[in-house]
Amino acid sequence: MLIDCSTCAMQHTAHCEGCIVHALMEPTPRRGDALVVDADEERALRELAKAGLIPEIRMKPRRRTA
Repeated sequence: MLIDCSTCAMQHTAHCEGCIVHALMEPTPRRGDALVVDADEERALRELAKAGLIPEIRMKPRRRTA
């Protein structure tokens, strides 16, 4: 999974501020920064979020207009 803030529909919203990416890339993700996690790490992050221990991954890719 590639989490790239510049391609996220939630960028610059309240959801963006509550995303796990902010917690992992403190102080603030810079434009062009991306976080890469493998399938096992993604599963672990989702389980920790379900348990309320960390923020959720709120990445939602923007829809491309053709």
